[in-house]
Amino acid sequence: MAAAASGPGGFQFAIDRGGTFTDVFARCPGGRVRVLKLLSEDPGYRDAPTEGIRRVLQEERGVAVPRDRPLDASGIEWIRMGTTVATNALLERRGERLALLVTRGFRDLLHIGSQARPRIFDLEVAVPEVLYEEVIEVDERLIPHQPGCRLPGKETLPLLEGSTGASLLVQRPLELSALRRELEGVLARGIRSLAVLLLHSYAWPGHEEQVGALARELGFRHVSLSSAVAAMVRAVPRGYTACADAYLTPCIHRYLESFRAGFAHQLREVPVLFMRSDGGLTPMQHFSGARAILSGPAGGVVGYAVTTYRREDGQPVIGFDMGGTSTDVSRYAGEYEHVFEASTAGVSIQAPQLDINTVAAGGGSRLFFRSGLFVVGPESAGAHPGPACYRKGGPLTVTDANLCLGRLLPEYFPRIFGPGEDQPLCRETAARAFRDLAAHIDAFQAGTGAARQPLSVEEVAMGFVRVANEAMCRPIRALTQARGHDAARHALACFGGAGGQHACAIARALGMSRVFIHKYSGILSAYGLALADVVHEAQTPCALRYEPDAFPRLDQRIAALERECRDALQAQGFTGEQIRTEAFLHLRYQGTDCALMCSAKGHPPTPQSCRAGDFHAAFTSRYLTEFGFTIPDRPVMVDDVRVRGTGSSGISCETPLAPSGKPARVETVTRCYFEEGYLETPVFLLEELACDHAVPGPAIIIDKNSTIVVEPGCTASLTRFGDVCIAVGSGPPRPVGPHLDAVQLSIFSHRFMSIAEQMGRILQRTAISTNIKERLDFSCALFGPDGGLVSNAPHIPVHLGAMQETVQFQICNLGDDLREGDVILSNHPCAGGSHLPDLTVITPVFWPGMPKPVFFVASRGHHADIGGITPGSMPPHSKALREEGAVFVSFKLVKDGVFQEEAVTAALMAPSRVPGCSGSRNLQDNLSDLRAQVAANQKGIQLVTELIRLHGLPVVQAYMAHIQANAEVAVREMLKGFAARWGTAVEAEDRMDDGSPIRLRVQVDPREGSAVFDFSGSGPEVYGNCNAPRAITLSALIYCLRCMVGQDIPLNQGCLAPVRVLIPKGSILDPSPEAAVVGGNVLTSQRVVDVIFRAFGVCAASQGCMNNVTFGNERVGYYETVAGGAGAGPRWHGRSGVHTHMTNTRITDPEILEQRYPVVLQRFELRRGSGGAGRCRGGDGVIRELLFREDVVLSVLSERRAVRPYGLRGGGPGAPGLNLLLRRDGRTINLGAKTSVPVEPGDVFRLQTPGGGGFGSPEDGGDPEDTAEPPAPRSFAERGSVFEYRRAQETV
Repeated sequence: MAAAASGPGGFQFAIDRGGTFTDVFARCPGGRVRVLKLLSEDPGYRDAPTEGIRRVLQEERGVAVPRDRPLDASGIEWIRMGTTVATNALLERRGERLALLVTRGFRDLLHIGSQARPRIFDLEVAVPEVLYEEVIEVDERLIPHQPGCRLPGKETLPLLEGSTGASLLVQRPLELSALRRELEGVLARGIRSLAVLLLHSYAWPGHEEQVGALARELGFRHVSLSSAVAAMVRAVPRGYTACADAYLTPCIHRYLESFRAGFAHQLREVPVLFMRSDGGLTPMQHFSGARAILSGPAGGVVGYAVTTYRREDGQPVIGFDMGGTSTDVSRYAGEYEHVFEASTAGVSIQAPQLDINTVAAGGGSRLFFRSGLFVVGPESAGAHPGPACYRKGGPLTVTDANLCLGRLLPEYFPRIFGPGEDQPLCRETAARAFRDLAAHIDAFQAGTGAARQPLSVEEVAMGFVRVANEAMCRPIRALTQARGHDAARHALACFGGAGGQHACAIARALGMSRVFIHKYSGILSAYGLALADVVHEAQTPCALRYEPDAFPRLDQRIAALERECRDALQAQGFTGEQIRTEAFLHLRYQGTDCALMCSAKGHPPTPQSCRAGDFHAAFTSRYLTEFGFTIPDRPVMVDDVRVRGTGSSGISCETPLAPSGKPARVETVTRCYFEEGYLETPVFLLEELACDHAVPGPAIIIDKNSTIVVEPGCTASLTRFGDVCIAVGSGPPRPVGPHLDAVQLSIFSHRFMSIAEQMGRILQRTAISTNIKERLDFSCALFGPDGGLVSNAPHIPVHLGAMQETVQFQICNLGDDLREGDVILSNHPCAGGSHLPDLTVITPVFWPGMPKPVFFVASRGHHADIGGITPGSMPPHSKALREEGAVFVSFKLVKDGVFQEEAVTAALMAPSRVPGCSGSRNLQDNLSDLRAQVAANQKGIQLVTELIRLHGLPVVQAYMAHIQANAEVAVREMLKGFAARWGTAVEAEDRMDDGSPIRLRVQVDPREGSAVFDFSGSGPEVYGNCNAPRAITLSALIYCLRCMVGQDIPLNQGCLAPVRVLIPKGSILDPSPEAAVVGGNVLTSQRVVDVIFRAFGVCAASQGCMNNVTFGNERVGYYETVAGGAGAGPRWHGRSGVHTHMTNTRITDPEILEQRYPVVLQRFELRRGSGGAGRCRGGDGVIRELLFREDVVLSVLSERRAVRPYGLRGGGPGAPGLNLLLRRDGRTINLGAKTSVPVEPGDVFRLQTPGGGGFGSPEDGGDPEDTAEPPAPRSFAERGSVFEYRRAQETV
């Protein structure tokens, strides 16, 4: 390569050490560029980055450099590295042995975490284990100072001024003498690393600092204080971050010592910088575990951001990094997009990280045909055995599909495959596996009566590629359209080994017109390191309002943090001109949790703002963009002050190419399969192309590390620097008929789910209430012309299938009175409602020439209050429906296109006419959220209408029916399998605490795969609120069927098609129209699940309760549900301290709880021994103690206080729950399962939740029964804002 105009004086190395390969980008003296790719682990050398440097030095200097001697570093100007050492240690749990020190009463806080399970349909609740081996409880306690607090003796408590500006009380001083003895014991057991988490230490770190000083004095090598590692409010993520830091930093230090040891003088004179998760470089000595998780992928984001984004036109860029097991997707629009809390391998890290979204679709993703659907991933073939074409007996993968289509050419791959690692890729092995799969698909379709030609190998392979592409489009849509950006306006920056084969198709599917593939795309993470800036960040917590009185204090804090950043960067050799600082405030509206980290860039200071800029204008502008509205009269709170200092290295590594003046040379011509069939496809070598060459598709461009497929209708050209830019054409139209096509079925399945997901994003963006905007307690759904459910998202168990009953009720009830321009509001149990706070908004959609609706869209959201006898509309003692709030059966919320505000306001206030009741206490929130639900429905209509315009109404309606039929097939197969194993008739019974029986008899037809679920014999309607509307039982049944199917299937009307459900009228499961039902939704639903699983024998009972706790007064109100024990199964122990089955609500963090509400959380720990005994033990419940600081009314709505959660096959039952009130005068009172009671300051509520049942007799011994193949482990770590959003949706 030609030398750059001005090369470096010494060698510059940028190295990305990945899990499989290490990439090296080197600039040599004079400007020559060297690129290497070598294995990260190889018996021939000790360390891959060192080996890469050795090879470059040896070849450039022309002098042999032995591997067994330290390298001479005298000619090295700098080394920059990104590494997956931390990520791999976290994924594989190979970090440092670690002990956790935590405030007394919270030893299990990080085990319980948010109390939500990660995958709602997995009966075995698999949560990554905590990182620490031991826990030491520290005697100390700080609590927030509250002006209205009336705790006895609070006047004598010392008052501290916190760093946030808020005050704290020392409820219990720090006791170090006993702690010293315990720490000495930990040291004696060989543990040398500690994480320290003391509540509220982010605001006053004094206690943590004293504990840290003691630990270091005793000889602990590494101590991570949560207040130093992540000085932000919320104890759980801060504790996880401290643990991750203590677990990973020693591993990183050992690696750094090993790396330095490979050089003479330990690299003392060479600047060595490491990439952090936030996209900035930091000196080696400051590189720590909590900031290292995305060290590798971050370089790739910097690489495409610097090389692809064009400031002159501002076209935003989507980064698309497709590797072997997964694909990373990110976005850049002139600024790096960061998240400030994200999970990796089950550990939440509270630190700035680039928003890199990892999804389960890579070259090694496995291919399946399940119940009529083409399925790609999430399971991966891994490096060993790898794809089928690797000749090691591996499964079919996306790589095999591309090979069979002629998109990968074995002759351009090294001969490193097969048992001896000396053979080429084998197309025939992959083709043979596809032939077998095609025969299986043909046999399945023949069995369903679908008449069509047998599928060829190429058609099957092409089908899987199209399904994989659609799977990768979904997160890109979520990253763009869901946030108000148009995906089609973006360029697609493609890098990673596998992305070039899919880039054109994905860009075309998203409407993008430009694909950019950098000449170093195969090593872009390493190249990005060479381009990156050095970053120093400083942050401090805050608790001030953003208002003029606070501006001087905010300006002082910003100035102090700026000085810290500048001093740190100047110490690294940067001049003042090279340093830039940017201030950020972490802002949120008071009373909300939706905080945005805002820079004032583009918003200069005004007389009404801080000196650093108009942060209020920046916040409201961004809030409006992301959520569609602002809250003008609401104060804005500052949670954190942050400054990012950047030292610009000013490095440019681009060398322009000279034009060739002649046509591009065709290396060879091959046959490649596209939508049109096989086409003659020329092959070009990237290294031979010049900037005046254009390559029309179809074509293949081969690079050293990747293969680029230029599809028909697209044209590739080279930029003046040798990068590939592809202009994406629209491509030939592909007609789709109404007949069933398995590939189209899979694509429509993704598309229908994407529509429901995008409806949900609009609802979340435009809603105003905490319940919908932040707790995400809503579902959106698409229905066919008969009202049958087609797709819904998210999968909230208690909403599954229930909206279908509501839509079908409206079709029957309104008939011809359903007109265009109408939107229906409903929540009544007799109309398919679950409980009254869940308001369902339904929009019928008409089409020209069609007299009846052609499809329906609906959204169901939980409204915080709709009136009734108690705030929150969740009364524990209601006896009639009218006491629970406003009732809607078939209310026209919109009529002839006009929102009926006056009429719906009157209906929401109507409960005030009932004695003892109030109308809605949050009327404006109700109205805003109802408008948001209407807007979400409109988004669904727009998206389905686009599909109809593309494919035609008959095709879209046909595929709505095909998707439902597919779910039906999956459930029928499960029922046939059950009948073959357990017989055709099963039954079970359980009882509510009041003695009401829930009875179930199941009769399975093994030939048809159908079943009758007969709840005859269940108890009558009760005088209370544990009556469950029929829709609740159907939701519970769909949830159970999905759990027992054991794989992803479309959750729609088809799930219930093979099932006939018999529920006696007037029973507790189908009560009269005026019966109270609020407890049925949150309690009886859990008992129905327990009875179904007992009948099928799949697992023991879980806690069977949601433990609903409410407290409040005229000033404040709070509601939570609390975890318990999960039931054991034939091959797993029940998880302790987790929500199960029909709920998955996150618990409020202890620090947020105590900051905002008049309580002190005294204990939150596992209730040891409460799980049932058995060969597999049931999970333990929890103990949660609330100390009240003001007069409030406490309400409890719970079950399993008398009837214990059952065990199965000899397993013992779980312990029942217990609700105790510890009065300040010393009395202890059993409150019973359902009560409402006034409490005083100093009173304590102790909640002891039930444990799960055990499975198998404890005397049996042996390992858990191997009743089925365990699910294949995911070999990638899902992460990013899209993943966090989906996970949050499933935790309500």
